[in-house]
Amino acid sequence: MTVRKMVAATAIFCLLASSAAAQEAIVTYKSLSPEVALDLARATLADCRKRGFQVSVAVVDRFGVTQVLLRDRFAGAHTVSTASGKAWTAVSFRTSTTELVANSQPGMMQSGIRDLPGAVIIGGGLTVEAAGSLVGAVGVSGAPGGDADEACAKAGIDAIRDKLDF
Repeated sequence: MTVRKMVAATAIFCLLASSAAAQEAIVTYKSLSPEVALDLARATLADCRKRGFQVSVAVVDRFGVTQVLLRDRFAGAHTVSTASGKAWTAVSFRTSTTELVANSQPGMMQSGIRDLPGAVIIGGGLTVEAAGSLVGAVGVSGAPGGDADEACAKAGIDAIRDKLDF
């Protein structure tokens, strides 16, 4: 092989390598639009109201950053941070907070997650997926129990399912 061909081959290799590195340096992801996040929060709040519950609803993006927070007029002051914490916890661990309650009981291998700052291990936080991608989470606080909070969150997600299946 001549020097000229070796230089050309090396240049092509470097170009391909830098192209591959550039592709790995840029990531794309799906995310909830603010409008869909607001629709989710409203649908969740509406379902809780229909059941007679005064709650707070938080919707976070895939990174756990709050997009929408709604507090019904008689929901307790603690429900704001609890709903936000449930949504953040669900998206952070990529699972419902109800599952985390079961998986983190004292003496179990994952019991330590209960001590992590910001983690709220109480039912009522659900992940939101669209087209197989995690796009966020919704957290509800104020209904009489985590199971009731979760039922409202599930109804909210179901209400906007057509907007998620894109």
